Amino acid sequence: MQNAEPMDDTRPSATRPRSRMTRRGFMGSVVAGGIVATVPVEAWSQTSSTALRPTVTINGKRHELPLDPRVTLLDLLRERLGLTGTKKGCDHGQCGACTVLVNGRRINSCLTLAIAHEGDDITTVEGLARGDALHPVQAAFLEHDAFQCGYCTPGQICSAVALLDEARKGAVSAVTPDVRKTGVASLTDEEIRERMSGNICRCGAYPNIVAAVRAAGEAR
Repeated sequence: MQNAEPMDDTRPSATRPRSRMTRRGFMGSVVAGGIVATVPVEAWSQTSSTALRPTVTINGKRHELPLDPRVTLLDLLRERLGLTGTKKGCDHGQCGACTVLVNGRRINSCLTLAIAHEGDDITTVEGLARGDALHPVQAAFLEHDAFQCGYCTPGQICSAVALLDEARKGAVSAVTPDVRKTGVASLTDEEIRERMSGNICRCGAYPNIVAAVRAAGEAR
């Protein structure tokens, strides 16, 4: 009896080497490097006929860069300047992992174009510390173990820094009992949870995040 011939057009070759990439290895590469499905920023800056040269100030340093007008602030930070502390999470303004400070106010850097911030003062998580001295919020996050995987932590920290400044200026939230009251806002746990609600922690480290923000607020 003759052996049936393999269907070469539908079946993989028996001699083809199998990939050594495991699921764990693949997930590790995703977390470490990310998967970018858009046109690389470097390619945009070099090939676009509409490239501009905006001047932006990031962590106290001025940068003048040839830049395609479609490049987001997040991609400018990560792909052009190597400031990878700012994370790309959902890339839709839903998770807060990309939070940075623009003129002291927190924004989602994935939702804004880089050229829109010419002349603005932008601070990322890398710019919060002063030399070897951590920012009080960074120190509080370490002290209270306010993270697990750490992917969302830079955005959480930047958001918390802005939160404390907003509270100091008397800004109210949706849960503030008396919005007519002036002066420094009281940061109860409920207030902190509401004011940090734009930053998602998929690991569920919320109790420790609240404790860290409360401690940093009490120390100021």
